[in-house]
Amino acid sequence: MGVTSITQEFLCPIAPARMFKALIIDSKNLIPRLLPQFIASVDVTQGDGEAGSIEQVNFTEASHFRYVKHRIDELDQDNFVCKYTMIEGDALGDKLDSIAYEVKFEAASDGSSICKMTSKYNTIGEFEVKEEEIISEKNSAMGIYKVVEAYLLENPHVYS
Repeated sequence: MGVTSITQEFLCPIAPARMFKALIIDSKNLIPRLLPQFIASVDVTQGDGEAGSIEQVNFTEASHFRYVKHRIDELDQDNFVCKYTMIEGDALGDKLDSIAYEVKFEAASDGSSICKMTSKYNTIGEFEVKEEEIISEKNSAMGIYKVVEAYLLENPHVYS
């Protein structure tokens, strides 16, 4: 099994606690509401939403995928860190065993946040993840972050 890692970091005008609450803690409710054209639902299929839980993201027909399952590996609400692993779903195809993610929101000096995200693609056999696939995932993740960011800017009292 091979591992390909990517890291991305970007600034966000929203405080870390608000971004963490919106994007991580309440994502099962917020993301389908903000992106109904792509996300049909997010369901906790095992556990209570804490570490060890499994969430299933169900996509709409507009998506290339039907569903994915994530296992929450760590949820640190004090330090705004979430580690989770995509363990099942057609997004993995027949070349990926899993994708492990770490998302962290750090405070910037002006009250905004710095988002750091690491993705580790655990491949089956000697398969190598192509750069265009990595770029596509980065763009997809960034798109979701920007939608949530815009929503929080328009609604300053939500998740405060």
